Amino acid sequence: MADTARVTDDSIKVRQLSHYQFSFRAGDAGTKGTWYLQLVLDQGAWEEVLTLTADDADNLQDVLTATDTVYYDIERRLFMFGVTKPGH
Repeated sequence: MADTARVTDDSIKVRQLSHYQFSFRAGDAGTKGTWYLQLVLDQGAWEEVLTLTADDADNLQDVLTATDTVYYDIERRLFMFGVTKPGH
């Protein structure tokens, strides 16, 4: 008998980054603000919002700008940059 496990949006753990948007919320007077990064994955099949430090936002923007293909592991909250075929 064939395995008939159903694939759902929740069962897909690694998705390709389609678009992203940085946002910043100013803090109260004398306090730091908060950076957010909204990820649109698999052309909108999934979205994720991350809270970042200013340094993380700066570093991520540099890498995202310089990398053509980016994947994101939803379960581990892990970016995978510069996907390359074996032997290259």
